[in-house]
Amino acid sequence: MDADDRNVLAGARVATRLPAQDLDRARRFYSEKLGLEPVDERPGGLLYRCGGGEFALFRSTGASPGTFTQMALKVDDIDAVVAELKRRGVVFEEVDVPGLRTEGGIAEVEGHYPSKGARGERGGWFRDSEGNLLGIGQPLY
Repeated sequence: MDADDRNVLAGARVATRLPAQDLDRARRFYSEKLGLEPVDERPGGLLYRCGGGEFALFRSTGASPGTFTQMALKVDDIDAVVAELKRRGVVFEEVDVPGLRTEGGIAEVEGHYPSKGARGERGGWFRDSEGNLLGIGQPLY
């Protein structure tokens, strides 16, 4: 197997899937709290696009445990985004564990992936109406 054979997914685009026990409730949350509208829908699913990526909410009887970040959004001004989302009623997680502490819903995370050229990141986390844990991050250069 040569390098081209091993990299069959290198050009693929990533698309996140998030479960929703109540798709109508989730649609309202994403519209009213995040200002996002689906660009397409089908029975049991809503498709959203942000920047160069996409994600779908799908009707599911299951739920994520919400113990890890399921989708992250990179923003240019995390302070402004968090302030606006809080104004809309989004509740940010407060974290205080060794090595990670939020203040006002935002933590400074040391280190970053070297290929991204940043020294760290400021980030925050919140749950959608279905319990999915979403993150917002701003790289620190």
